[in-house]
Amino acid sequence: METLKKSARTLTRYNAWANDVIFKAVAALPEAEAVKPRKSIFKNMVHTLNHNYVIDRIFQAHLEGRDHGYSARNTDTHPPLAELWRAQQDIDRWYIGWSDAISDAALGEKVSFTFVGGGEGVMTRGDILQHLVIHTGYHRGFVAQMMFEVPVRPPVSDITVFLRDAPPDLGCRSAVSGQLTATATTWISISCSGSPSSSTAMLVVVGLCWKGAK
Repeated sequence: METLKKSARTLTRYNAWANDVIFKAVAALPEAEAVKPRKSIFKNMVHTLNHNYVIDRIFQAHLEGRDHGYSARNTDTHPPLAELWRAQQDIDRWYIGWSDAISDAALGEKVSFTFVGGGEGVMTRGDILQHLVIHTGYHRGFVAQMMFEVPVRPPVSDITVFLRDAPPDLGCRSAVSGQLTATATTWISISCSGSPSSSTAMLVVVGLCWKGAK
């Protein structure tokens, strides 16, 4: 198998698995907690998850060479959690299918686009995927921090846990069918403050996955 494609397939399946982990954890909370205003950039857990979805949609459009229709990085309001989860599952499956169909050569192709905030950008398709996985994990960390305020321990969604508990072949089948494998039962106390050190940690983890999947 082409090495970049293999890594892309691993990353899309990991991201779908991690989204499953965090959505199920938020859904298990009392409903008021998921939308309770908090001191965070997107105000509450569901609106933060909605931001991840919007960015996934924006870069999906970039990859397809079409307009995305968004004028900001998040919408003014968010749908109910269950509706957002269905939409997130749909786009997670799209990225999995995209990674299954793309070639190494195509992953190296450069894509030109306009940032929502203004300015022009150029990234390879593979770099766009890496950005999405890093970005989504970063903001799942925001949700995890808000869960501590409930208080409840957030679930583990590290790629190391995914590779241990849902190895690539199993993860591929379950993610495509929309029936993700069981979440890890191990829980840890984490804090994702959004500091540079947190971002660096995410970059290191994804880098290890990209290299290790070859």
